[in-house]
Amino acid sequence: MKIGFIGLGLMGSGMAGHLMASGHELWLLGHRNRNFIDPLLAKGAHEAKDLADLAANAQAIILCLTTAKVVEDVLAGLKPHLRRGQIIIDTGTTAPETTRRLAHELKMRGVSYADAPMAGGPEQVAKKEVGVLIGAEWETYEAILPLVSSYASRVKYFGPPGSGHVAKLISNYLVIGMIGLVSEAFRTAHAAQVDWKDLYEVMQNGSGNSGVLRKMMDAALAGDFDGYKFSIANAAKDIGYYASLAEELGQLTPLTQSVEQIFANAVATGHAGRNVSHLLDPAIDDVT
Repeated sequence: MKIGFIGLGLMGSGMAGHLMASGHELWLLGHRNRNFIDPLLAKGAHEAKDLADLAANAQAIILCLTTAKVVEDVLAGLKPHLRRGQIIIDTGTTAPETTRRLAHELKMRGVSYADAPMAGGPEQVAKKEVGVLIGAEWETYEAILPLVSSYASRVKYFGPPGSGHVAKLISNYLVIGMIGLVSEAFRTAHAAQVDWKDLYEVMQNGSGNSGVLRKMMDAALAGDFDGYKFSIANAAKDIGYYASLAEELGQLTPLTQSVEQIFANAVATGHAGRNVSHLLDPAIDDVT
C-alpha cells in the first residue's frame, strides 16, 4: 500500500521503518531535522514536496504528532487535498472529543479516520513490541489492521472513532500516576537519607515492582535521569486530556488533580523539555 507519513520523531521513524520492511511504499513529509528522514530515504522512501503531494500519492496517511492542536492544524492543511476512500490514522495521544469531531468532518468527505495510539515507547517500537488501541468504524479497523500489525505486537479494537484515545488516556493515567509516585517516593527517601540502591533492590521483591520503577531507577542509580524517555510536556498534556475526560464522565478525583498538578508545576518551572525521570532528581528545582 502507498502510505503517507507525517511526524518522523523517535516513534514515527521506527514505525516507518517497519512499514517499509513489510513492503509498503512510503511518502514522507520532512522538516528541518533530517536525522530521521534521510536514513529512510536511503532505503527507498519518497519525500513529498508538501501536503498536497503527500495526499496525492497516498492511500492511507499516518499521523504521529504531539498534540490535538497539531493534529487539527495538519488536517486543516490536508483536507483540501484529500479524496474519497483515503484513510487517516492518528497514532498520537489526542483528546477524544477532537478525534470524534475530526472523524465526523472527514466522513462527510468520504475519508475514513482511525485513532490508533500506542502503548510503549521508542524501544518497544524498535523491537516491534508496542500495543495499539484502535478506535474506528469496523470496516476501517479491518483495512488498517495489516498496516498497524507491521509495527505492533498487540492490537485491540475499542469501538468507534475516539474510543482508542479514551482507552489510551486511561492507560496513560495509570503510568503517569506511577511516575509521579516513584519520583516523590525516592525524593522523600533522599531527604530521609535512605539509600536508593538498597531501597530499590528490596522494592523489586514487593508489589511496588513495575516497568515504570525499573525504567526510572536503573538509570538514576547510575546518575542518569533520562532513563524514562517521555517528556514532561507530553505527560502534562496527556494527564490534562485525561482530567478533562474524567470530569466529563463524573470521575474527576483529588488524586487526578494531584497528579495533574505535579506535571503542571514541572512545566511551569521550566522543565517541560526534560524527560519525566528528571522528576526523581532531588536537585531538579536548581536545574535550568
